[in-house]
Amino acid sequence: MTDDDPHSQADHAPARWKHDGVRVIRGDALDSNTPQTPGMFRQAAIDHARVGAQRIWAGTVTIAPDARTGVHHHGALESVIYVVSGRARMRWGEALEFVAEAGPGDFIFVPPYVPHQEINADPGEVLQCVLVRSDNEAVVVNLPDIEPVEAPEAVYWQDPIHRRP
Repeated sequence: MTDDDPHSQADHAPARWKHDGVRVIRGDALDSNTPQTPGMFRQAAIDHARVGAQRIWAGTVTIAPDARTGVHHHGALESVIYVVSGRARMRWGEALEFVAEAGPGDFIFVPPYVPHQEINADPGEVLQCVLVRSDNEAVVVNLPDIEPVEAPEAVYWQDPIHRRP
């Protein structure tokens, strides 16, 4: 690298990357202390608080078989959803009048301020996705005044703390 190189070390904090470079966040160490929407379970992997991220938020979402979320949007953030397993049905619009489905390996793009609802379209398999957003903090604006086309289910989070009744 030269002094003219835009990626030169001189442009960065004094060699912090040598000590704070690549970070691995284990799948069993995700943080559920992130804004939630009824019917889904979000966990943060990458954000400002956890790793010092400046421009992105990334994590996972799980939706139980045949479950639906409440209507929400993510403010000014752009969101990318990657479907790992299951079948995702997305509804969006002022009255959730638009619908599309995605399966494993598919990406879903959600523009800023778009009211939407995620639905697990498979009655027998958990929907698991990876989320990436265009800022380092999670923004979730739940919209209880929009009547969902497919009403949210009572979904119990099943983990060591939240057991199904």
